[in-house]
Amino acid sequence: MVSPLLGPADIRTLAARLGVRPTKTLGQNFVHDPNTVRRIVRAAELSPDDVVLEVGPGLGSLTLALLPDAAHVHAVELDPVLATALPSTVAERAPDLAGRLTVHSGDAKRVVAADLAPAPTALVANLPYNVAVPVVLHLLAELPTLASGLVMVQKEVADRLTAEPGSRVYGIPTAKLAWYAAARPAGRVPPAVFWPVPNVDSGLVRFVRHDPPPGDRERTFAVVDAAFAQRRKTLRSALSGWAGGAVRAEKALVAAGIDPGLRGEALTITQFAAIASAASTASGYGRHS
Repeated sequence: MVSPLLGPADIRTLAARLGVRPTKTLGQNFVHDPNTVRRIVRAAELSPDDVVLEVGPGLGSLTLALLPDAAHVHAVELDPVLATALPSTVAERAPDLAGRLTVHSGDAKRVVAADLAPAPTALVANLPYNVAVPVVLHLLAELPTLASGLVMVQKEVADRLTAEPGSRVYGIPTAKLAWYAAARPAGRVPPAVFWPVPNVDSGLVRFVRHDPPPGDRERTFAVVDAAFAQRRKTLRSALSGWAGGAVRAEKALVAAGIDPGLRGEALTITQFAAIASAASTASGYGRHS
């Protein structure tokens, strides 16, 4: 019996049939190793009731591995040729599971909850390197039903998303993801499992949604942006533009119980939220647009 999963020869044959040449513009690197997609599905820890959102399914390698383990899969694909071909690929290789798939042709950064029924509960995706962070943050903001996720991203991005406060790579993506979810590294993926072969390793990031800290998200994210815009400066200095001056920044920091001499990389998302709240409750603090 032929495996429903796509191997290297299947990927090249399918791409040739469709006239598809992977482009850097769309960040297309197709996984051609069945063991890798099985590993991704295992790491996602799906339940039979999960409705999966997959971004950038490409030729369908991961899609075919997800369908047996999920109640439904929403696949969002920017490339119209690939979006059109995916249902046929699934019908050919896994006909009994084809009814579990809905393909959406479009940009994942524009997806809203009304586009997806049934509502997705898990994000599982091999994300294009150039849009990985904005896609994850957008989907967590727009889709409150997303309870967990497993994404494959560039190893450098994976390190940032899962960094701890105080780490050299802790920054804006880390803090903003932490507003929505607890993230941890879930393994490394070598370049050889992709076609074309990228010049960097990939990393798996597993996250589970939690309640956000007290406070307003937009105001908190404005503090995060300001704190890391000049990450080598102390918070008193880095937040002066946001607060309307260094004195006001220091007052907001002290009110939030934060040492003004610290740098942004030392703070948790809860502490950033506390700064935003302290500023918003004091006359003249913070720019809240």
